[in-house]
Amino acid sequence: MSTSQWEPALTNPVSDERDHIQGPPDAPVTLVEYGDYECPYCGAAYPIIKEIQARMGDRLRFVFRNFPITTSHPHSQQAAEAAEAASAQGKFWEMHDILYENQEDLQQQDLLVYGERLGLQVDRFTTDLAEHIHLERVREDFMSGVHSGVNGTPTFFINGRRHDGSYETETLLGALERALSRET
Repeated sequence: MSTSQWEPALTNPVSDERDHIQGPPDAPVTLVEYGDYECPYCGAAYPIIKEIQARMGDRLRFVFRNFPITTSHPHSQQAAEAAEAASAQGKFWEMHDILYENQEDLQQQDLLVYGERLGLQVDRFTTDLAEHIHLERVREDFMSGVHSGVNGTPTFFINGRRHDGSYETETLLGALERALSRET
């Protein structure tokens, strides 16, 4: 009797036109994170990712996709929309960092302060949030995660394959280095 094994894989490939990407497009290793700005585990992973990016340099391309779990994190959806609204003004990564560095302060008024701090056009940013201009984009990220087998945050994919190990620095870095050795 044969058994089939299902290995979770990224169903929506990384797109330079759509995704939020740090690192060179030709990096041999791509790390995709599905994250929630209010999730404490994502908050714990945030400095780990920064360290790994610094250690791997141009060998790593990092991609962030929204996966707000609103049943557990009531401010996560609006925070994701704020990141996308900032992206519309060329400041996604700056807002991304502020949100993770201020996870306890994700109320509407906090988001507006962050927008001001980043030098965004505040009227446009406020309208984008009030009218949920970027809600569909956040939902697209979320559904791409669901279709890829994401059921919690943070969830990582390395070169399109889900990483089910720990996201502690040495464990995740080891997985990325193994992927790198397969690519070279």
